[in-house]
Amino acid sequence: MSAPVFEELAVGDVVATTTLRFDRLRLVRYAGASGDFNRIHWDEAFATGVGLPNVIVHGMLTMGAAVGVVEEWAGDPGRVVDYQTRFTRPVPVPATEVVEVEVSAAVGALDAQARTARVDLTVSFGAVKVLGKAQALVRLDA
Repeated sequence: MSAPVFEELAVGDVVATTTLRFDRLRLVRYAGASGDFNRIHWDEAFATGVGLPNVIVHGMLTMGAAVGVVEEWAGDPGRVVDYQTRFTRPVPVPATEVVEVEVSAAVGALDAQARTARVDLTVSFGAVKVLGKAQALVRLDA
């Protein structure tokens, strides 16, 4: 995919959307890859015992998967020079279900001198935002 053209962007442009899908198997695979074996991500009795609604998606998995839409739009993950967010709500994953998290990326600000676009992400599970103030800074070369 080719890089977006800075001059063709405007604040408010929705540049990408995607649906992330999570199930228990994906959580177990992520735990193995990341080394995060916290029981709240795979043991339902433990998760509910500590007050969670169910097993929950790893925050870093949600965060990393969400920025993927920006990396794809940018044409090169190296163009994303900064990314930050706040975790606002967990994403519960019932035992036999696949849950869907909606991601929308829109241009929040443009810096002509630095040739960067701040891309604001809206990341929601149902009607609830699960990441807050999710922003990626993308450098767009001349």
